[in-house]
Amino acid sequence: MSTVKEAVEVEVPVSTAYNQWTQFEQFPQFMEGVEEVRQLDERHNHWTTKIGGKKREFDTEIVDQLPDERITWRTTTGDTRQKGTVRFQSLDDTHTRVELVMDIEPSGAAEKAGDMLGMIDRRVKGDMQRFKEYIESRGGESGAWRGRITPEG
Repeated sequence: MSTVKEAVEVEVPVSTAYNQWTQFEQFPQFMEGVEEVRQLDERHNHWTTKIGGKKREFDTEIVDQLPDERITWRTTTGDTRQKGTVRFQSLDDTHTRVELVMDIEPSGAAEKAGDMLGMIDRRVKGDMQRFKEYIESRGGESGAWRGRITPEG
């Protein structure tokens, strides 16, 4: 597995950054290669991606979610294996640090070669920069889910 870590400072309050990140179906607006995310319930999402011409579908489960602090997930189906956490840190009333740490297991020779060339790192860096632009240009979140999910269920 490869670990990718990227952080960005956004010019919105922590609750705004967190609330927007809970709007998974909006991810195609700022994540490269993400064609669709369907939220199935509070814990589960179905993803459709197309990266390097290869279409993939997989499901994720949120295993830990604490409003304004973190969201942790893992894949549960499909040939894409990943897990990660996004953390939110209030810097002041109008600035938030958003940090994403993901463990990704590339599948296939092309993905492994791309990973070795740093393509996954660059894509995640771009996604985080686009999230910054997306939330700052909106001036507010498009929705919110403030529930608590714990690893125990």
